[in-house]
Amino acid sequence: MTSLDVVEICAGAGGQALGLERAGFEHALAVELDENACNTLEENRPLWKVARGDVANPQTWNPLKHKGVALLAGGVPCPPFTIAGKQLGATDERDLFAWAVELASIVKPRALLLENVRGLSMPRFSGYRQHVLDRLAGLGYVASWQLLQASDYGVPQLRPRFVLVAMNEKDAPYFRWPDPVEHRPTVGEALIDLMGAAKWEGAAKWAANANGIGPTIVGGSKKHGGADLGPTRAKRAWAELGVDAMGVADEPPSPGAEFPDKPGPKLTCEMVARIQGWSDEYKWTFTGRKTTKYRQIGNAFPPPVAEAVGKAIMRALNHEGEPKAAVPVDHDPVYLNLRNATGFLTQAQLLRAVGGIEVPELERRIGLLSRDFELDIDEERKEPAYRLGGFKAFLGQTDHNRHDVFQKNLSSIS
Repeated sequence: MTSLDVVEICAGAGGQALGLERAGFEHALAVELDENACNTLEENRPLWKVARGDVANPQTWNPLKHKGVALLAGGVPCPPFTIAGKQLGATDERDLFAWAVELASIVKPRALLLENVRGLSMPRFSGYRQHVLDRLAGLGYVASWQLLQASDYGVPQLRPRFVLVAMNEKDAPYFRWPDPVEHRPTVGEALIDLMGAAKWEGAAKWAANANGIGPTIVGGSKKHGGADLGPTRAKRAWAELGVDAMGVADEPPSPGAEFPDKPGPKLTCEMVARIQGWSDEYKWTFTGRKTTKYRQIGNAFPPPVAEAVGKAIMRALNHEGEPKAAVPVDHDPVYLNLRNATGFLTQAQLLRAVGGIEVPELERRIGLLSRDFELDIDEERKEPAYRLGGFKAFLGQTDHNRHDVFQKNLSSIS
């Protein structure tokens, strides 16, 4: 291995992979469950080693063979944290975030990059996030989170992503989150050439109206039907940009095309890929039929965002710039006090330690923590007392119920 190698888990169809490659990393391995996405990876980079299968199954790949790689990266499944879902977090069989953090203890990369949906940044997961930071600190890493908007990096789409970067203590002082670009292209700017590719006369007028940033592209899952551009709220936003979001077209509009009773034309898969950041500069081919292609595109990490973060990591690994001190991370005080306690803490003790909240808010936070952690409650005292137990997430345990549930639902997991 060279100092520029990356192992990417849950690689998908290659959005993050392409961005990291452009940042200067060379793929030692890409691991992916979805066969169609694997086909796309191999179509575009036939020399890459692609491991097909469950990333947490030791038969799929051996992490020990990649010990000391420069970067361990991945876009682990989003459903456990998505705002539109049940937010099961650590108890969702698809949750691999904590497992990926634990993987760093085996692979021992110089840097770790994990990205997920904005939901992981919400108060619901404050304990989960802090457990991740505590674990990484125990492994000798300095970690930080950042909510990044794809539109800040030249992608004509909002697409907020919650990104974790952890680096060893030697490299961490040189890491800086990437600065936004000066120009944020609109949907019309990005798509005018594709919308007019079949000589549709209305392309220029359409592009002038599509003068905003698009909503987040939703790739969907195998549980749901064909390709469309997202839930009702997203469809309304697309309509304001002159896009019919009720499906994906096979071809761009032809000469004389009109769209009565519709906000405008539908997007093709090629156009959706452009909205996700693929372009002539970021060339990529997607394999499979239309719905398969759309799902691969819609679930991806935009290549320009991955490139920006990858370059920031690369600069830190090369010790470019002036080192800086780590910024202290604020812990949820309820979690922090329970984590540090040697036994039970009563409501009164927690309220005094935390300060500024009342019993209902304390009970709410306790309830959130109990979804991701074992929590013992002693109700035989005059007031309830609490003790924080183990983390419920899958961390690689061979007897974890994740394995049985995962196999049962394998056909519907994307």
